[in-house]
Amino acid sequence: MNEIIKLSAAELAAKLRDGSVTSVEAVQAHLDRIAAVDGGDRGVHAFLHLNGEEALAVAAEVDAIRAAGGAEAEALHPLAGVPIAIKDLIVTKGQPTTAGSKFLEGWMSPYDATVIEKIRAAKLPILGKTNLDEFAMGSSTEHSAFGDTRNPWDLDRIPGGSGGGSAAAVAAFEAPLALGTDTGGSIRQPGAVTGTVGVKPTYGAVSRYGAIAMASSLDQIGPVSRTVRDSALLHELIGGHDPKDSTSIDAPVPDMAAAAEQGATGDLTGVRVGVIRELQGEGYQAGVQSRFDESLEVLKAAGAEIVEVSCPNFEYALGAYYLIMPSEVSSNLAKFDGVRYGNRVLPTEGPLTIERVMASTRSAGFGDEVKRRIILGTYALSAGYYDAYYGSAQKVRTLIQRDFEAAFAQADVLVSPTSPVVAFELGSKLDDPLAMYLNDVATIPANLAGIPGITVPGGLSEGLPVGIQFLAPAHEDARLYRAAAALEKLLEDRWNGPLINQAPELAESSKEGVA
Repeated sequence: MNEIIKLSAAELAAKLRDGSVTSVEAVQAHLDRIAAVDGGDRGVHAFLHLNGEEALAVAAEVDAIRAAGGAEAEALHPLAGVPIAIKDLIVTKGQPTTAGSKFLEGWMSPYDATVIEKIRAAKLPILGKTNLDEFAMGSSTEHSAFGDTRNPWDLDRIPGGSGGGSAAAVAAFEAPLALGTDTGGSIRQPGAVTGTVGVKPTYGAVSRYGAIAMASSLDQIGPVSRTVRDSALLHELIGGHDPKDSTSIDAPVPDMAAAAEQGATGDLTGVRVGVIRELQGEGYQAGVQSRFDESLEVLKAAGAEIVEVSCPNFEYALGAYYLIMPSEVSSNLAKFDGVRYGNRVLPTEGPLTIERVMASTRSAGFGDEVKRRIILGTYALSAGYYDAYYGSAQKVRTLIQRDFEAAFAQADVLVSPTSPVVAFELGSKLDDPLAMYLNDVATIPANLAGIPGITVPGGLSEGLPVGIQFLAPAHEDARLYRAAAALEKLLEDRWNGPLINQAPELAESSKEGVA
């Protein structure tokens, strides 16, 4: 394995600045890694589309600017030249954006999402677009119209979802950084089961403009990486107010990299860490619970004050989420009708009416999970049921927000396992949607409340990664980075390096299978 691809984004950026590695070398090393392990029958299949030619061109531009020196070189972003992968839900000009659906197969966006504009302006070479559950609906990346993504720790297991492609790409050393989206845990849950770091920022802290909407009041773009500091650096780059997004927060971006550096000292003296009673115990695998309990002891030894908090309405979070989310899905996906948006499928018999074209198109274009959620959401919003279902779910959402307010009155950050289980085998839960939904039980409350969350590796159970989740009040994302960086540092001292270094090496697979 080329040692360049094992560098963190911050380490690679430092080598790019001192000239010991060029950006072209870094991009080519990652493209070579993708060619070696991503395709074929036993490949990771993290990528749906590669952007190698453009990525190398951007890398060459960065190298030329640095070689010339002067003011332009001094003005380069600290991450300039570091390659990145993008979840294929975020529109990117010049590359396909499919949302993992046949409905958008081959669609080329005429514009860039705001986060992509920022990445291009900072000159991070974009390696390509990563796989996901169709329209981000799933917890395993098994609902993509273009095939499953596999977990680099065990190719017979899921990489989490819906952003399993981004997490798997980072875990497999195919990219040092990636972007994902998190609606109910779709950054954090894949992070937990792949041994990577994933962050859901405060709702509105990162522009959603250009992210294909699933559930508008819940969706949030965020960073995926192998270290807390890398996520902090990327978070600062993509954060900030955007007038094109009506939900964007007009507030300064916190200094999250500084918070991560402070945490990396391993000192949490005076920090109150709240253990959420309802997000542990029954339903959590024994190995997951053990790694969580051990992490609490590590935090306590670092000087943190451990307090137990209760959030009694979390019991209803899963039910509320699966009414609010599909209701917004039903509304957001109504435009995909074969008339205004997406590919068109004509009826094979009967009169050619708009209604029949829409029915044929949606039947052929959407997968089973998307159809399931559209039907559920349409029912919940229908006359006579709105108050009983959607209205009641929104009231529960308010109660969950109040639970968080009470908890944060007792603690600076909250902590829980990120996922109740380690990565399960591919295909093992496809016939049981409810069992699949339960994988997000610990991550969903943060989306309902709009608060930030992060997952960091907490050790292994059955030879597979376990994630530890930190939550903070809205706008206090920096608190996450301090606490998470401290736990990361202390656990890495135990492991003699990052947990990701313990992942088994992937065998080289066929170079076929990547577009």
